[in-house]
Amino acid sequence: MRFVLLPPNGLLRVTVVAAALALCSCASPPAEPETLLAPTDEQMKLRSTQSRQFEVESRRFAIRGVIEALQDLGFIIERANEPLGLVTAARFAEPRYFDVMSVTVTVREESEGNFTIRANAIFNNEPITDAQVYQNFFATLERSMFIERN
Repeated sequence: MRFVLLPPNGLLRVTVVAAALALCSCASPPAEPETLLAPTDEQMKLRSTQSRQFEVESRRFAIRGVIEALQDLGFIIERANEPLGLVTAARFAEPRYFDVMSVTVTVREESEGNFTIRANAIFNNEPITDAQVYQNFFATLERSMFIERN
């Protein structure tokens, strides 16, 4: 068995590095601010642009309309869960086809025949806050539901 002896200054360096690592690993994480998950006025404004009320006969009809609207807009449906009222979809964004846009739509029954539909869109992992994007989606959804009814 061979032992390698470090020169005194080498041993000191190793000891200092080991002690620094030990102290860093024991440090507590910084305290989270109390406002980290607190609602803001901006969030409420965005939520109102992302949501619309629809009077339709059933959740199935609403989900069907959401799927058709997303397909009309060029999205590929990734998941659709009728009991949860959840549809997720994605598409490559034009003109640069390496950009990705994804959307999650929830359908929630407020009362008999009255549903709240909320769309949440993301472009390259950044939330979309432009109200026009959501207005375009809901206009397409209304046309889709109108066609489905007639």
